[in-house]
Amino acid sequence: MQKIKTALLSYGMSGKVFHAPFLDLHQGFELLGAWERSKKLIQEDYPYVKSYASLDDLLADDVDLVVVNTPVGTHYEYAKKVLLAGKHAIVEKAFTTTAAEAKELAAIAKEKGLKLAVFQNRRWDSDFKTIKKIIDDGVLGDLVEAEFHFDRYNPILSPKAHKETANDGAGVLKDLGPHIIDQAVSLFGCPKAVFGDIRVTRENSVVDDWIDLTLFYSNFRVRLKAGFFVREANPAYTIHGKKGSFLKPRGDVQEDDLKVGKKPNLDAWGTEDENLQGLLHTEIDGKVIREKVPTLHGKYFSFFDGVYEAITNDKKEPVTAEDGVKVMQVIEAAIASNAQQKLISI
Repeated sequence: MQKIKTALLSYGMSGKVFHAPFLDLHQGFELLGAWERSKKLIQEDYPYVKSYASLDDLLADDVDLVVVNTPVGTHYEYAKKVLLAGKHAIVEKAFTTTAAEAKELAAIAKEKGLKLAVFQNRRWDSDFKTIKKIIDDGVLGDLVEAEFHFDRYNPILSPKAHKETANDGAGVLKDLGPHIIDQAVSLFGCPKAVFGDIRVTRENSVVDDWIDLTLFYSNFRVRLKAGFFVREANPAYTIHGKKGSFLKPRGDVQEDDLKVGKKPNLDAWGTEDENLQGLLHTEIDGKVIREKVPTLHGKYFSFFDGVYEAITNDKKEPVTAEDGVKVMQVIEAAIASNAQQKLISI
């Protein structure tokens, strides 16, 4: 099996939790190491890998694929340097800080014949996989509206300076927002227009921490919300169609399991508690039903499997640079809408 030699641009939470465990599990990847600026931690978990002193040192090594998992404001600079060095790239969300940057990266990758994927792992959350199946199966009829939430109760400012200082990559719109924007775009395509309401709700915060976006499609609307003052959770997904409704709480366990050091596997991984099953209330073949629906398994491994297939067999990336461009277009439209207090066409 061909091995894709892979390196990370940091080994903080994202490298330790979301990337290294799956690169280590997948037989098609070889984890070479990470660029570590101060704390040298990756060799504690993977003694056989390297700790690079600089990005130039990393790029000079025999690396095939680089994971750009640094703060959002650095994504464009680092990803461009990676691509110009002839390496494939995975870039975390938010892909960039502007749609123009996203388009430029996509163009560079295409020109050089490289694979460029955006790390939108939430497409493989158990809850989202389940609502996607419900929609694809057509059991709700023609859709009328959908509402996605990524809410938390966390009034305390983050200790990570790049998350709480005013910069182009900070704020919930570019942190939690890309998750639910990408989910909407992956299901329904790019909207025709966006209305955005963006606020600051935490004391002493200088970055946005509450968003309410409405995505306008021809025959239905999608509302996306995220904030830090939701002690009692709303359903993460509410879908209404002309035949019925489906309500699903957020229940994916993968992030929590990874944070406590559980290693992913290909068997029972990503199994939600049955108490978090979604409620389907609809009409099928003339019969009205109201019942819980078993949740599909979450599987972040699928993203890395897709990247492997893209590089080795020239398949399409699991989340393309063009997908990343669409998300950035929605984010820019939301920012403009909030500033101008009007609907912004895309």
